[in-house]
Amino acid sequence: MAEPAITQRHFFERARAGQLTGVRCGKCGELAIPPRELCPACGERAWEPVPLAGEGTIASFTVIRVAPRAWAADAPYAVAVVRLNEGVSLLGRIVDIPLEKLAVGLPVRFRPLVRDDRTSVGFGPA
Repeated sequence: MAEPAITQRHFFERARAGQLTGVRCGKCGELAIPPRELCPACGERAWEPVPLAGEGTIASFTVIRVAPRAWAADAPYAVAVVRLNEGVSLLGRIVDIPLEKLAVGLPVRFRPLVRDDRTSVGFGPA
């Protein structure tokens, strides 16, 4: 089995460095994020990494008031589906935006969230 052009590990390494990276299928042109093994449109493994600007708008969000134990001290916090300007959507935590200001359509920008040795996807003010 061939390794994808960008693995989950590489995706998060690049995210930690501030670069949001998608993958584009070399056969059908489908854009995806985060990386996956097979193209959801045509089933091929012909991925090429594509740098993304990381700007988009909130498509939906929820406020987490009762968090998992590891994140309990952070509650309440918001998680949103962000529709990037390139046309793909990505789930991430919202930071530096008051919960009462969150709204569908609000412009946001990618921000890497680093905690201990783990990197996750975040979005803050555009």
